[in-house]
Amino acid sequence: MLPTTSVTSRSQGNGALSPRDAARHTAGAKRYKYLRRLFHFRQMDFEFALWQMLYLFTSPQRVYRNFHYRKQTKDQWARDDPAFLVLLSIWLCVSTVGFGFVLDMGFFETIKLLLWVVFIDCVGVGLLIATLMWFVSNKYLVKQQNRDYDVEWGYAFDVHLNAFYPLLVILHFIQLFFINYVIISDSVIGYFVGNTLWLIAIGYYIYVTFLGYSALPFLKNTAILLYPFALLIMLYLISLACGWNFTKMLCSFYKYRVK
Repeated sequence: MLPTTSVTSRSQGNGALSPRDAARHTAGAKRYKYLRRLFHFRQMDFEFALWQMLYLFTSPQRVYRNFHYRKQTKDQWARDDPAFLVLLSIWLCVSTVGFGFVLDMGFFETIKLLLWVVFIDCVGVGLLIATLMWFVSNKYLVKQQNRDYDVEWGYAFDVHLNAFYPLLVILHFIQLFFINYVIISDSVIGYFVGNTLWLIAIGYYIYVTFLGYSALPFLKNTAILLYPFALLIMLYLISLACGWNFTKMLCSFYKYRVK
């Protein structure tokens, strides 16, 4: 059994949750616990969060296997430790400063870019995607015989963060070493390298997202989450044929946003 919210867990003899357990299992209680730990760095397990970041590249299945262990030990599927989010925020800050340096931005322009990347690219888009996936998975992907289970919204947001981290590293870190000297040039090599990095990054996002939902045995037809791969590859081939440079367009967009 993997990430779910069960209405029958930890019940009393009559099958109902005790008032104490019911209060502890509410979304508000879990959210309060998570936010409270956000201000206590000594309570965060940064070593384990780093382990997850490493395995998101080498073996993302092991990361999702840990969500199952969390349910067994802490009776919660979504992360209760904000260490991963804190480290991801640090990655965002460092990579955005690097982007500002590569694009020759000033101090205040870099700060504006940082705010945009954190609150729009990561958090804002993440909230939309997590909410959409939470709704779609519970509405259309849950097996009829398992209606007592549903995908937690917190788990859907964790899946987004898991998938966003490799994309961030590829597009906001690895790509920085090639932007000025290779990618933004008008040569074929430039947009080939840049667009290929985009293909890998978005493809990894789709794959890690698919792993997150396919790990849930009470969901059906999760293979449809891989269908965007066809559109992605088609768009990639079209971009090479037309000479579109996605990285160059991103850099122009970032410069426009910080003006």
